[in-house]
Amino acid sequence: MTFRASRQPLLNGNKDHYWMQQAYGQARLAYVSGEVPVGAVLVSAGGELLGSGYNRVISTNDPSAHAEIVALRQAANHIENYRLNNTTLYVTLEPCCMCAAAAVHARIERLVFAARDYKAGAAGTMLNIPALKCLNHRIQIDEGVLQQECADLLSQFFKEKRIK
Repeated sequence: MTFRASRQPLLNGNKDHYWMQQAYGQARLAYVSGEVPVGAVLVSAGGELLGSGYNRVISTNDPSAHAEIVALRQAANHIENYRLNNTTLYVTLEPCCMCAAAAVHARIERLVFAARDYKAGAAGTMLNIPALKCLNHRIQIDEGVLQQECADLLSQFFKEKRIK
């Protein structure tokens, strides 16, 4: 098995678009709940939805309730194993340090994110947790699927927060 971080052109365009739309739907749920609108879905290599989630930090008073963590927990419970081999995690915003490290620890194969996080992105923008040589697992990283839609949703959310 090859463990390397990479940024490759998207090879699964339609499939990636479909699953990112599902993640975007989760982000919309966060938006209407007053949470930062980030959504995530975890999909098996066979195309089965294993877990989904959106940010619930405020509603659960849980600083770890990021969309990615919610989806990873749901998937691990679903398959009764914390190792989520041969899976792809679709996220509307580049993961933070905590979420990127959790994805590595869970052994996901591939991470696809929509929009870069220029403040806290830890999958290549500010840091690159999945590429750390001290870790024993690497994740293929692809980006940009539904980038504009996901970035616009985040911008609208924070614009509304500044007005209040």
